[in-house]
Amino acid sequence: MDTAERTELLTRFTEEVIERSEIEALFEAEGTPRAYIGYAPTGEMHIGHFTTMRKLADFIDAGVELTVLVADLHAHLDDAKSPYELLDARSAYYETAIEAMIEAAGADAEAVSFVRGTEFQLEEPYTMELYRTLADTTLSRAQRAGSEVVRQSENPTLGGLVYTLMQALDVAALGADIAYGGIDQRGIYMFARERLPDLGHEKPICVFAPLLSGLSGGKMSASQADSKINLTDDEAAVESKIEGAYCPAGETTDNGVLEYLRFLVFPVLEGRDRAFVVERPEEYGGDLTYDGYETLESDFVSGELHPADLKPAAAAAISEVIAPVRERLLEAPELLASAYPETHD
Repeated sequence: MDTAERTELLTRFTEEVIERSEIEALFEAEGTPRAYIGYAPTGEMHIGHFTTMRKLADFIDAGVELTVLVADLHAHLDDAKSPYELLDARSAYYETAIEAMIEAAGADAEAVSFVRGTEFQLEEPYTMELYRTLADTTLSRAQRAGSEVVRQSENPTLGGLVYTLMQALDVAALGADIAYGGIDQRGIYMFARERLPDLGHEKPICVFAPLLSGLSGGKMSASQADSKINLTDDEAAVESKIEGAYCPAGETTDNGVLEYLRFLVFPVLEGRDRAFVVERPEEYGGDLTYDGYETLESDFVSGELHPADLKPAAAAAISEVIAPVRERLLEAPELLASAYPETHD
């Protein structure tokens, strides 16, 4: 695989890349590039997480050494979203769920290294670099960098501000050439590109995934059950949520059904060398077969593909994709029970 092919793998299905030329140079250089993505183990993982996990298969296929940071300290620093006493249990659940998603996406989970924040964030030189960064960063700069990630308020806790600085330092501490995350992480990683050279580190390349719309339209919300597909949802639940989803004929904006297909289903089917089939009665034109998302979207916009036909096919495909993850998690109910005792006791 040449540089152009590897670069295309890393940059496809992304929202923004900073900078593509730096990725090309990285692949031209000797050695194995390293990338990382971090997850703070707070609420239960859902299909939005799965889309970023699916992308990890591209990193692996491109020959990038990959680290997944389970950012346990971050989960508590951000307004105590995870109680301190549940950090261990939630970290274990996240590791299992992430492994299952990587495998369901067609990649080898053993090709990924898992690290918890507490394994390196409590020791030097990390702590000394954190103190140096605290001394040189204003309150407004820290707030601006983390405005899309940490919980905001008129009187924020110091934890949320430190969270932002730590995430920037994590890139260097893990030896990552590439920082990968959702587009909401942009402010933090731009801060990392600005600040890390002052500490003697290279500025990271940044690859950003899009944030999916919720099934009810607008932004996906972890607190709204019907706005997302949970990893443990069964076929009936998936079908019900997709059936009630915002998916007006011909409209692509804020259409979570189309986004699930574009960023999760079609890439997974491509890896399995399978097409996406929409079953229709002969009187309405018969079945439609799609080898790529672009043709499906074109048919949807033109009216050739109606939401009433698309939704059942989308629900079946999504349910099939998450099925291995669902089975893995349901086989170990103690993981959810210990991580979220208030809802799974």
